[in-house]
Amino acid sequence: MNKKRHQVVVIGSGFGGLFSTKALKHANVDITLIARTTNHLFQPLLYQVATGILSEGEIAPPTREVLRRQKNAQVLLGLVEDVDLVNKVVKWRFHEQYHETPYDSLVVATGAGQSYFGHDEFATFAPGMKTIDDALELRARIIKAFEVAEFTTDPAERRRLMTFVVVGAGPTGVEMAGQIRELADTTIRQDFRAIDTSEARVVLVDGADQVLPPFGPELGAATKKKLEKLGVEVQLSSIVTELDERGVGIKRADGEVERIECFCKVWAAGVKGDPLGQVLAEQSGAELDRAGRVVVNKDLTLPDHPDVYVVGDLMSFPGVPGVAQGAIQSARHAAKDIRARVEGSQPPGEFKYFDKGSMATIARFSAVVKMGNIKLTGFVAWVAWLFLHLFYIAGFKQRVTTLLSWFISFVSNGRSQRVVTNQQMVGRLALERLGSHTSGKLIQGRSHEADGDDDAVPYDEEELTPAE
Repeated sequence: MNKKRHQVVVIGSGFGGLFSTKALKHANVDITLIARTTNHLFQPLLYQVATGILSEGEIAPPTREVLRRQKNAQVLLGLVEDVDLVNKVVKWRFHEQYHETPYDSLVVATGAGQSYFGHDEFATFAPGMKTIDDALELRARIIKAFEVAEFTTDPAERRRLMTFVVVGAGPTGVEMAGQIRELADTTIRQDFRAIDTSEARVVLVDGADQVLPPFGPELGAATKKKLEKLGVEVQLSSIVTELDERGVGIKRADGEVERIECFCKVWAAGVKGDPLGQVLAEQSGAELDRAGRVVVNKDLTLPDHPDVYVVGDLMSFPGVPGVAQGAIQSARHAAKDIRARVEGSQPPGEFKYFDKGSMATIARFSAVVKMGNIKLTGFVAWVAWLFLHLFYIAGFKQRVTTLLSWFISFVSNGRSQRVVTNQQMVGRLALERLGSHTSGKLIQGRSHEADGDDDAVPYDEEELTPAE
């Protein structure tokens, strides 16, 4: 009688989930990957989707396609809501269908979401940059700001529509601010008749005293200088104290307060661990750090649960930043440990992170790179950034189409992904109003109100549309 193979459940299809699954391709295990989306997302390039350079398909290949040749891996679409660590069962659902999947080893790679530092109400009018939905909504907000400005005759309102505030001067914020500036200055400048898009105001705000803090003062100063040369207003040592449909309130370190009237806001500051981290902490006794990430053992397991690994952005491990390399390396380490347990061989021991450096683009042909003591800026850094990101995009087809899109954008200043819809603009807010279980009922053709869905909130369609 054949012995049952070791059952591995992987939660999440990001870098952590995908790379741990691929690393177990030749192991004597059966893998069930459960994720809330059907795709693997190359998150570092979300800002290019938001600004019309790339399509979502170019940075988010279907997970099934990536793993189609890995016969020991099954992909399931669902949202994991609970994990029973005692009975070793993962509890998940797809809309209103509930399931339980047992495991021998569990890899949790659900990542982190956007943190609004206690002001979750800011999210209504300032989407983050963590999901495809975020990027598409921001694309709609950016493009529609110019569209509405074209027929607006009031000068003050036109200035508000053409003012963009990006909160957070890390890599994502810097990249977003630079791309909005380039979009206004070059790509769409000839497309309008009543407005001059180059007059758009782009403001980058951060509470830190420098741009790109992890890159060090030298590269931070160089990045700030480049951004300002492009026309981006950089406001450091400044925190957002209020944010609504009409604009943002900013308080500086010296106590000065400023109100910036603006239509489009982008939130690129702060992260918080996925809620599943709280579930794991309560059952295992593990601690959570200030961002809600799970403090793991030195081998990436939970206290008293050597069969449960937390990897990627959900884990809190000394010296490991929340970047793709942290997720990839931790995922591979967890896979090695699982394989060693199955084969009865020597486990890899403590996880050791190798810092391969950090990089961020500022604008076309300009970037900054920090690799150990090596610091690069300008065109050379941009080329290094381009090839590294192209290398890590999953799938040959995605690499080819991404390279083609980059060629068109960088050579001609054109951006082929500028189509926006009302659905992109209001979809997130509509789903929040309807309730988390409503989509299942809508698919089945049932009214959430008729079924007495306590999780649903009646809504007025007009209220979902951001003020214009």
